[in-house]
Amino acid sequence: MENPNPNADASAEVKGMTKADAAKRVKRSVTTMVETGRTDKDGNAVMRAKVDKLPISAEEVLDFKDFGTHVVVVTVDGQKFSSAKSED
Repeated sequence: MENPNPNADASAEVKGMTKADAAKRVKRSVTTMVETGRTDKDGNAVMRAKVDKLPISAEEVLDFKDFGTHVVVVTVDGQKFSSAKSED
């Protein structure tokens, strides 16, 4: 009897998407605090959040799923990333 839920990675490769292709479609958001060059009334540096979008390497991809409208990637350290646009 055939398995009704084949491995998502194997089924995606049959359709032509590889881990490297999935990794290229998603980005990791990394937030850092940077100085603005201004100071507050107490003389402390004023900071702001800076968000960088960093690529994910194919070696980091544990598994992925192509939903047609977006791709979701799970990394080997358990983080989950999506190529879907977030609503702000």
